[in-house]
Amino acid sequence: MIQRGEIDIVIVIVGADRVAANGDVCNKIGTCGKALAAHDNRVPLYGALPSPTPDPALACGDAIPIEARSPDEVLVTAGRISYGHATAIAIAPAGTPAINYVFDVTPARLIRGLITEGGIAQADRGATV
Repeated sequence: MIQRGEIDIVIVIVGADRVAANGDVCNKIGTCGKALAAHDNRVPLYGALPSPTPDPALACGDAIPIEARSPDEVLVTAGRISYGHATAIAIAPAGTPAINYVFDVTPARLIRGLITEGGIAQADRGATV
């Protein structure tokens, strides 16, 4: 829809887990991909968050620790064996490595602005709302 020009704006309303001093936003995995798609199609993207979220002690998104959960969350699913007994079922060959990141960082250059209860600020260093 973005590529066909059917979308004028993308507003990402996130309870951002962290916002670095330069405006980089850390949110659930997949946010950065949406921001890249919006940017490539010249559609503005905004992040919405509570005003206490920005952390001036974090210079940029690279300083934000990213949680990795158990690889089993992406390598194993629940299923049933004969007689209906529930069991864990591997969906990848034994020994397959996996990383299960929970968050990603969206660079400030992909974000038009940050929306808080105090208004809208640019997503860049020194912006406060």
